[in-house]
Amino acid sequence: MKTVPEYFGSMVFDDRVMKANLPAKVYQSLRKTIDEGAQLDIRVANAVAAAMKDWAVSKGATHYTHWFQPLTGVTAEKHDSFIAPSPDGGVIMEFSGKELVRGEPDASSFPSGGLRATFEARGYTAWDPTSYAFIKGKTLCIPTAFCSYGGEALDKKTPLLRSMEALNKQALRILRLFGNDTAKCVRSSVGPEQEYFLITKEMYDQRPDLRFTGRTLFGAKPPKGQEMDDHYFGVIKPRVAAFMEELNDELWKLGILAKTEHNEVAPAQHELAPIYTTTNIATDHNQLTMEIMQKVAAKHGLVCLLHEKPFAGVNGSGKHNNWSIATDSGQNLLSPGETPFENAQFLLFLCAVIKAVDDYQDLLRLSVATAGNDHRLGANEAPPAVVSIFLGDELTAVLEAIENDTPYQDAEKTQMKLGVNVLPKFNRDTTDRNRTSPFAFTGNKFEFRMLGSSNSIACANIMLNSAVAESLKVYADRLEGAEDFETALHAMIQKTIKDHKRIIFNGNGYDGSWIQEATEKRGLLNYRTTPDCMPHLLDKKNVDMLTGQGVYSEAELKSRCEIMLDNYCKTVVIEANTMVDMAKTQIAPAVEAYAADVAKAAAAKKGLDSALVCSYETGLVRKLSALLDRIAAKADELEDALLALHQAEDVQAESVMIRDSILGLMGELRLACDESETLTAKKYWPFPTYADLLFGVK
Repeated sequence: MKTVPEYFGSMVFDDRVMKANLPAKVYQSLRKTIDEGAQLDIRVANAVAAAMKDWAVSKGATHYTHWFQPLTGVTAEKHDSFIAPSPDGGVIMEFSGKELVRGEPDASSFPSGGLRATFEARGYTAWDPTSYAFIKGKTLCIPTAFCSYGGEALDKKTPLLRSMEALNKQALRILRLFGNDTAKCVRSSVGPEQEYFLITKEMYDQRPDLRFTGRTLFGAKPPKGQEMDDHYFGVIKPRVAAFMEELNDELWKLGILAKTEHNEVAPAQHELAPIYTTTNIATDHNQLTMEIMQKVAAKHGLVCLLHEKPFAGVNGSGKHNNWSIATDSGQNLLSPGETPFENAQFLLFLCAVIKAVDDYQDLLRLSVATAGNDHRLGANEAPPAVVSIFLGDELTAVLEAIENDTPYQDAEKTQMKLGVNVLPKFNRDTTDRNRTSPFAFTGNKFEFRMLGSSNSIACANIMLNSAVAESLKVYADRLEGAEDFETALHAMIQKTIKDHKRIIFNGNGYDGSWIQEATEKRGLLNYRTTPDCMPHLLDKKNVDMLTGQGVYSEAELKSRCEIMLDNYCKTVVIEANTMVDMAKTQIAPAVEAYAADVAKAAAAKKGLDSALVCSYETGLVRKLSALLDRIAAKADELEDALLALHQAEDVQAESVMIRDSILGLMGELRLACDESETLTAKKYWPFPTYADLLFGVK
């Protein structure tokens, strides 16, 4: 049996494979393209394609695909075989540099937000050499960007790569000012923690809401939920452990750095966390991770739920985006060192992030906006919809000293005293962690905690990279022309602290008084829902920044706004239609059948003894009959409201109607149905309950 180091990355055309299979000059040229963004020579592409094909075929691959990330939120692939006819009637296996570098999928069937007309079908995929090709099944998957015939980005990868280039350009300008002439590039790195639920396939198949929408639209709270805090970090059940073991194997074969696994807070909830890697690759890996989670779960008779809020009343699932920036030599630019007060370079990069988050808090909020995440943000399980930064006591004290031109006293190291001699002694960190903060500094990185579990991490990192690049550009423009660099640097750091300290909050983000303070006293934004925040993508300051950094064109921004609002509307409409169907065809008939049987039982009793009152049965039938009337009325109201959506002038107006009308009616219908569940005998209820789903995996 092979060890993990022996099979790790065995299905990836990574640097080890390239070095072993490519001529030295070809390998060096490709590395220059990957590391420094040099133009790719077609002769190099041909050599790489030949080696890639030979390697893939040796691994059992018969097909290749340009694997890309359209604006659907999932990945896409069209498979072509390597075969080509030979003169003797047989076939040979071929793969050219042209086929490697460019593909041509149909662009008319993917969301474009008006960038393409329906009849305009041509689109292109372009090889991204910075993300290694890999084998999935019998197919060689080549990570690519996806664009229209006119060159507009129709995917999430292209703007992400642009944002990484923008950040690299501006960060290098800053490093040069500090005398660093050796750094060739600066990359953002990400480690996205992935939360998810596991339920049995048998129960999943009996829930139309889960099958159609990914979340339960009905469900009364079980007698026990997460109140005892006994699931978090608890012993992993054998069936779940077997799933995790196979998941790790499959991820490791693909070079995905799966590191940590544990039970999360809610029953049936779990988490996987990888080691950091370059943002572009981390994005590809996270998309693969979600796909493989679902495939492996199916092999174990399970279903992996990635929805942000699959069950009401228990914690939902997020995706914590741990973000940092480093040079090609590995220097972490967000590492404060032993004496952060004296580390001017660190302080400037820290201030760039603070300024970016404050100036573009709306972009960060809308980058995580979906119908699913709207259910999660602001609950006592996830950060509020208000963006703020947690820095901790030490860094906050450093910034206050700089702002006020007062001396800074280094925080003393406190040794932990646990009262047991045999336990190791260690120094306590100078600052605690804050799990309620949307954007928390955690030592040498920031943890952006607002992402939903099903989200692509591309959107959030595009906005984060771009906003920080803009801050660094402002700094570089001023410092490059300064007469006295040291004086100008100090003044700039001090000004940033004074101008943007409102975004720094080290307290409890779950406290209701914080939201009031944030909005009324500090002037921070509180966009509760997707319809509230998404239109702000097109605010002038945001358009100017994103187009100025070369991350999006104005047309591409308009298309994203249109697509995200359209996705929101379609998601909620599908949920509402599913609710109406389940209420009318499953829940109401079940309640009616139970009420009828209870009435028959009461009548039978009276037939035996006319003096019996049968108050229990009579009262229950009355309650159930009243609930049936409510269910019917609320289902009809919801149907009428759905029909009224057709009158909306555009998708933005439709999203507002959904926010203001549809969601409330869905909640009212749910209340009636969930109350019915608590009164209806279990054998009549048409699908598994929350108790079944959350505690069904043994």
